[in-house]
Parts: sequence; C-alpha cells; structure tokens
Amino acid sequence: MTTLGFPSDFLWGAATSAYQIEGAVAEDGRGQSIWDTFCRMPGKVKNGDTGDVAADHYHRYAEDVRLMSELGLRAYRLSVCWPRVRPDGRGPTNQRGLDFYRGLVDRLLAHGIEPVVTLYHWDLPQPLQDDGGWENRETAERFAEYAATVHGALGDRVRLWTTVNEPWCAAFLGYASGIHAPGLTRPAGAFAAAHHLLLGHGLAAQALRAANPGVRVSISLNLSPVRPAEPDRDGPMARRVDGLANRLFLDPILRGQYPVDVVEHARPFTDWGFLRDGDLGVIGGPVDALGVNYYHPAVIQDSGQAHGGPSTYPGCETARWVEPGLPVTTMGWGIEPAGLLAILLRLHQEYPAVPLLVTENGAAFDDDPGPDGQVRDRQRIRFLDAHLRAAHQAIERGVDLRGFFVWSLLDNFEWAEGYRQRFGLVHVDYGSQRRTPKDSARWYRDVIGAGGVSAAPPDEDEPGG
Repeated sequence: MTTLGFPSDFLWGAATSAYQIEGAVAEDGRGQSIWDTFCRMPGKVKNGDTGDVAADHYHRYAEDVRLMSELGLRAYRLSVCWPRVRPDGRGPTNQRGLDFYRGLVDRLLAHGIEPVVTLYHWDLPQPLQDDGGWENRETAERFAEYAATVHGALGDRVRLWTTVNEPWCAAFLGYASGIHAPGLTRPAGAFAAAHHLLLGHGLAAQALRAANPGVRVSISLNLSPVRPAEPDRDGPMARRVDGLANRLFLDPILRGQYPVDVVEHARPFTDWGFLRDGDLGVIGGPVDALGVNYYHPAVIQDSGQAHGGPSTYPGCETARWVEPGLPVTTMGWGIEPAGLLAILLRLHQEYPAVPLLVTENGAAFDDDPGPDGQVRDRQRIRFLDAHLRAAHQAIERGVDLRGFFVWSLLDNFEWAEGYRQRFGLVHVDYGSQRRTPKDSARWYRDVIGAGGVSAAPPDEDEPGG
C-alpha cells in the first residue's frame, strides 16, 4: 500500500511528564512540588485526585521502556522532576533522584530509544513558590543551576534538551486564572511569571551550552491558530488573544523582542518593571529546535460583555471561545488537523528559520476496555492519522519538521482533570497498574515501521488492530 513517507531520520516518539506518571512523591528524598500542594486544595482537581501514585512509573519504568521498544519508538520525551533532584529548589542535590533518571536514560539507550529531556514540566519545588515562584526573578536563576546539575548527570547521553514546556500554561493558568498550580489570580503576576519562565529558558540554555558547546537546546510552546468568528467584529479581540497565547512567547524567543501591541495591552496590569537590560538577549539566544504542542484551534468572538471571575487572558474578558462546528474530544477540544498545518506554516513563513518538532499531539477519548480486555480506540487512530497527514503536508511545503511525539505514551494524571481524561497509547488500570496497549499503539507501531501513514485514510468501519 502506498505510504506518505517521512524523512528517514524523522524522530518518531511519544511523550510524558514526571508529575503525571511517576508517583512516588515522598520517596528517595523527593521534595514537595506546587502540584502536590495544589492537589490538596479543596475543589481544585476533579474527584480530589492527586499525582501521589499516578501510573507508578517510578517503580515500573523498566516495564514501560519495554513497552516503548515493542511499539518501535525511536524517541521518548520525558521530564525531570525538579524537586526530585533538588528538593528545596536551590540546595543540595539529591543523588537518589538523579540515579532514577540515570537508570531510565540508560535503559532507553539500551533499547535504541533516544531520550529527549524536558527540564521543567510545571512541578516547581514548593519552597521556591513560597518565595514567590515564577513571579520572583530568582526562580529563573535557580532553574539554570538545576539545569546544569541535570546536565552534569545526563549530558553525556542526552543530545536534545527542552528547557521549559508550555510556559503559557505555567504563567496564565497558574497565576492569572488559578486553574493550575500554584492557583493564583494575579494578572500582574502572570506577566511577570511569563517573563521569568522565558528568562529561565534563556539562562538554562546558556548553562547547558557552557557545559557542552555542542548541546542541542529547545523549548516547547503550546500554539494554536487564533481566528475571529467574524473578521470585522471579532478581529481585534482575536489579535489580542493571539498576542497572549502565541506571540508573547514566539517573538522574544525567535526575534529577541516582545510584540509592541502585547506590551501595550498588558500595561493596565504591569509596568514591565521585571524586564531588565540584557534579558531579551538572553531569551532570544539561538535555539536548535522549537517544540510545537498542538491540540485544537481557537475561534474567538468579542461578546462585548465581560464574564465573571478571573480571566486566563487578562484584558480579554469579553472574549468567548466559540464552537466552530467540529467533532470534539472528551476534553471538549475541537478536532482540526488543518490547525497543525496552519501553525507549522506560520512558523515557517513568519519567523526566523529553526527546525521544528511536534512535541505533543494527541487526544482524550473514552477508552474503556472491551470484553476481551482490549481498547478499540478508533477515534484516536483517526485523530493521529489526520494530524500526521497535516505534518506531512507541512514538510511537502518546505517546513523543516524533524519529529512527532504523541501525547501521551500512558494514560496519566491530567492535571486539574484528574484521571478521568485518557490520552495514552497505552491504557493504565490505576487500581492494578496493568498496562494494555490500545489499538492506537499498534497502529502507531506500524506507522513507525512503514516510515509514514498509509496514503488511504483509515476506514472508520475497519476493526482496530
């Protein structure tokens, strides 16, 4: 059967994050993170779920690497838990924590799987939050020290490093709307946090390059195409949302400057006093790749009436996210593969050339095992197939796309959604911790083996397998 082939060196992978899968939150010297604290705030996480056990990856990583090998993964994007390595964020290194990641990386390499290490996927040590968290410039400096520590343990075996995952989420969900840890609702703090997360990225990149001039450094941003429901009426609001969601991060990283309109938009909340001379030079230092996390588009309507409660997008309180008539995942996110193509083409056309990786793409669906114990997740197969087709189109149109990482390898703790939402290629029974590869896992194995997706889309009536 004809295949839409990808480059021979294309990085086929899957991704996870530490707090979402590791568990073992009080073992072997690990300190407390802001998510340990947040999960114990009444009403913050559905069903009162926590990451205390999660998928128990800390104890079961050997089994999980074996599963990765059976699925044919070429790469695995993991994150390191900062408080497992430096329990208070700034003090002595916890060697038992580093030993865990040494063992994981060694096992990955033994199975021919390239480790791609993310240094920050939202699990800030609680003592640093007690001192102001990402609102405090010192946190960026401590992050660079932590980055150097992790590189000292793994740098001889890890080629590609991601500094920060989705700084928009960490800043605006954590400090503006408060729906993620640390649960604060301070718009001024959200802008300060965004800047210090970017500064932390830049300082960490410098620390990694100082240790190894040949290191490859990236950052992963959650990006969405933002379009107005009606261009004449909603265009200005869509532009403001795009500024906060996309350009606030893309422009300083890839152009070394903040967008002028976003700076002005933020002035009712902040005087930008946290921005110091030289910061943008640090933030805008060269990156070897840009990670793109894409899930859904944003269609914006300006309702003219502010909604109640704190806003995730300060200054956009009259914005409404409207349903564009698409099929949706169980997260309520519209399924639009063309949005991935749009984002990749935008980066290719509007920003300085940089290799791209799709570092997260996936979907949550109701994945219940059938009577035979198997998970027939045809919706996920169709979702991933369509997004890989979009990625292939991007490559054909000149985009320098180097890899694709499915979110996620395992069902896991989905932040404020708890354990209800299942994104994994592999089903996890949280009571027994039994792993069961879904039909999508076997489908992805075959895609990797073929080096691309079938030219004919999967038939909706075709049985999984």
